[in-house]
Amino acid sequence: MKKSGFLLVFAYCCAVSISAQQLTRFAVVDLPKVYAAFFRESRAVREFEERSTGVQTEIDKMTREIQELRSKYADLVSQGDQSQALRMETEINRKSEFLREYYTVKTAELNDQRKRLSQSGSFLEQVYGEIRFIAESEGYSMVFNLTENAGILWHSPTVDITDKVVQNLLKTRR
Repeated sequence: MKKSGFLLVFAYCCAVSISAQQLTRFAVVDLPKVYAAFFRESRAVREFEERSTGVQTEIDKMTREIQELRSKYADLVSQGDQSQALRMETEINRKSEFLREYYTVKTAELNDQRKRLSQSGSFLEQVYGEIRFIAESEGYSMVFNLTENAGILWHSPTVDITDKVVQNLLKTRR
């Protein structure tokens, strides 16, 4: 009887010890990677990419025009036609200034659109829901955003749940 009582107390102590030693588990997720994988084929991202391509095409076109004008300017200077060269130089300066302003404005617009896409409410709700589901089902107590947390100096690939989040999001989208 004393042996079975001792074994029972010993087993209880072991169980308490094991549960007391359970560590808090942490995970990390790379949100930009999730964004890139999940929204690669979405309409909003396609529209953004089309707009971005359109802006770059326009910049390339303006740059070629300026280069052609510079070539004509050099020809006019070598021919000694100073009045035409002066008009051409004014045109080059005007178009160059417009190109700089266009680039600045369009780059800011595209960056703003990219930021809005990645922070859209429905996107974040879906991502956070999947992160919560994976964290709870796999016993993680806390999940860090890998790209925004400067406090993470190192992490094991085993705690990176990014690919699981992407897989789950892609499954729910189909």
